[in-house]
Amino acid sequence: MERYVLVPDSFKGTLASLEICGIMREEILRTRPSAEVIAIPVADGGEGSVDAFLAALGGERMEVPCHGPYMEEMTGFYGLLPDGTAVVEMAAAAGLPLVGNRLSPDRTTTYGVGELMAAAADRGAKRIILGLGGSATNDGGCGAASALGVRFLDKDGKAFVPTGGTLDRIAQIDSAGQRPLPEITVMCDIDNPLCGPAGASAVFGPQKGADAAMVSRLDANLHHFAQIAARDLGVEVENLPGAGAAGGMGGGAVAFWSGTLQMGIETVLSTVGFDDIVRESRLVFTGEGRLDSQSVRGKVIAGVGRCAKQAGVPVVAVVGAVGDDADGIYDLGICSVFSINHAPEPFETAKLKSRENLRRTMRNIMGLLTATEGYHG
Repeated sequence: MERYVLVPDSFKGTLASLEICGIMREEILRTRPSAEVIAIPVADGGEGSVDAFLAALGGERMEVPCHGPYMEEMTGFYGLLPDGTAVVEMAAAAGLPLVGNRLSPDRTTTYGVGELMAAAADRGAKRIILGLGGSATNDGGCGAASALGVRFLDKDGKAFVPTGGTLDRIAQIDSAGQRPLPEITVMCDIDNPLCGPAGASAVFGPQKGADAAMVSRLDANLHHFAQIAARDLGVEVENLPGAGAAGGMGGGAVAFWSGTLQMGIETVLSTVGFDDIVRESRLVFTGEGRLDSQSVRGKVIAGVGRCAKQAGVPVVAVVGAVGDDADGIYDLGICSVFSINHAPEPFETAKLKSRENLRRTMRNIMGLLTATEGYHG
């Protein structure tokens, strides 16, 4: 029985990874009805990561009470995979959609994310995958740490829960009462440092509602937090690549829980056991909305290509558009690239036809495979 493996990223603003897998599966089975098709929808750490892991591996979506970005009571969730791994996406308790028009990254908190992590640990999770992405916060993960037993003391020795706007009040970090956690793997697809022009506040603060003055204040506050963390926790995170992810949550995950920052696709492939899956496969399909130099530098397509290349299995990339700077992708295990767009038209028009165009492209690829089988010239 032939095996086909599907590992596409989402086509941003158009098609979710799970939907792409569904269309690809249907078109493969149209010409190969007896084929085994393994779908691995890709999670990048942001909203939808829990569902993507559950779709790929099975498991259970666990709903638990927690607090939202403004400490409002709400119901959050995490995923518990069959092997005991818990998947926590911080967007479930601290995501931008939860604040609506109330954008204020100086006041929002990751406290609820810590509660979700605690719930997973209480359930006996052997490992926690923490997905960073889509956050409304800028607190360096201090809110989450507070929920897990870390005490933040001001100059008068009074404990408080810091937010992005009050990190400068931290005079001491007391982690003696922090509850134990299993191994933490942090899904982090950016390499921004905690502070500075490329840091959390400057790059991502404006999309969370920060004006220029607030960006400056938030950046200074994260710098202060990093100094106190280095002194009291013995961990330097200010210039750590990835520390600036999700309002500094990347740095907080390393400082508080010794988390390992890892590219999302690496986390996905290792968790699903991709090396074993791909070894007996006929072909791997991957893809994303736009193939360009960013893809070559380590996004989904590159990660899939490298792993499949080691196993000697060809990879076909099905994408929305192809940039002029993407030729390096062929050195990473990709044997061919197909754009689903058949006419030069603006994205706003093309995205309306994405499902139809993806289906047609997959039908053409599978038709080509069928037509050339057994043909030797």
